[in-house]
Amino acid sequence: MMKIIICKNYEEMSQTAAEIVAKQINSNPHTVLGLATGSTPVGMYKNLVKMNKEGKVDFSNVVTFNLDEYVGLDKDHPCSYHRFMDENLFNHINIKRENVHLPNGVAPSLEEECKAYEKMIAQAGGINLQILGIGHNGHIGFNEPGTPFHSLTHVVELAQRTIEANSRFFNSPDEVPRKAISMGIKTIMQAQKILLLASGKDKAEIISKALHGPVTTDVPASVLQLHPNVTVILDEDAASALDR
Repeated sequence: MMKIIICKNYEEMSQTAAEIVAKQINSNPHTVLGLATGSTPVGMYKNLVKMNKEGKVDFSNVVTFNLDEYVGLDKDHPCSYHRFMDENLFNHINIKRENVHLPNGVAPSLEEECKAYEKMIAQAGGINLQILGIGHNGHIGFNEPGTPFHSLTHVVELAQRTIEANSRFFNSPDEVPRKAISMGIKTIMQAQKILLLASGKDKAEIISKALHGPVTTDVPASVLQLHPNVTVILDEDAASALDR
């Protein structure tokens, strides 16, 4: 079942998303959260930090697993997702460091790292709420078009469009890593609940394809149509190509 919430703008979308996450944590303080990076969830994280400081949500027993990390960047690299999460969320809330998990992009064996990550998610009891953004090509996590729906955590070759989109975080496109470790589509689909966020006119076309088009590996996010509990939060721009 898919619930679509259309908000006026990015700020309202971010606030609505934060309230859903806080409600999940308040109903289950031991929630296992799947987290996403990128510019879309930043506003949601800001709101969660504020709510945490105001005592409206407590992260002390929350466990987190991030979707992905670049291959070749250690956690202290300014463009690593470890650093992104620290700066946008973890450094500002009362979460225990041992409860925070991201793939290790400099692991000696990437294959073993992928297997170990899957195992850790399973040992935590699975993900209760997975937060997702969506790429212009329909990717969720770093699962680019063509990724099989049965994929588990794996090493991915980033699509050219993804490299270009992410180059804004680096000094130049040449610095963007060409590979990443990402939770697989099956890993994402095993979450009890999924929260998909999208904002901006540039996401309108892919949102329409993902939510109302055929379910196909050409648009990885289309698989979410098959999940039993998905909430999609869009601003008006991102929703502009949907049939109301």
